Amino acid sequence: MNCSFLELTCPVPYHGMTFRRIYELYKGRHLLIDCQGVPRDVCLNDQLILESMAKAATRAGATVISQVRYHFGHNSPPGFTAMVLLDESHCSAHCYADLGLMALDIFTCGRTNPSDILKYILEDVDLGQVTTVQMPRFTVPVTPVTSTSSPHLDAPLSGIADHGGSLELIEE
Repeated sequence: MNCSFLELTCPVPYHGMTFRRIYELYKGRHLLIDCQGVPRDVCLNDQLILESMAKAATRAGATVISQVRYHFGHNSPPGFTAMVLLDESHCSAHCYADLGLMALDIFTCGRTNPSDILKYILEDVDLGQVTTVQMPRFTVPVTPVTSTSSPHLDAPLSGIADHGGSLELIEE
């Protein structure tokens, strides 16, 4: 079982077929991205990364609220920090230009998938070798369903909030 979903054991009969409802168990997905071997011209271009993050977030269905960037290197090694504030959370980048390293952080809630945002950024910008880790945030504890009656397909089950659950056919 994927840690982001719950498979309910209470089957839902519908026109001779049996389904079970699948519910998300967390509030948001956090994608941590490490980039190595980032070209130096990308590492020094905070405006490019800021614009790419904002454009990618919009393409993925997020709402951009604000953007900020800071280019450093006057009293420290060259690089930048950039942040795109989203209605759904945020995208951020921190770059170490002298090492060719960039750390991206994409945290979204709702229906916006952080992996889609990364995919769109990668269409615009060469980030070198990219590794990712995705983590659920604010895991919701699940209360067992105690109802003995069959739930309706379009009604939430007691004890579990309906966050856009989906249905899956049970093979019997």
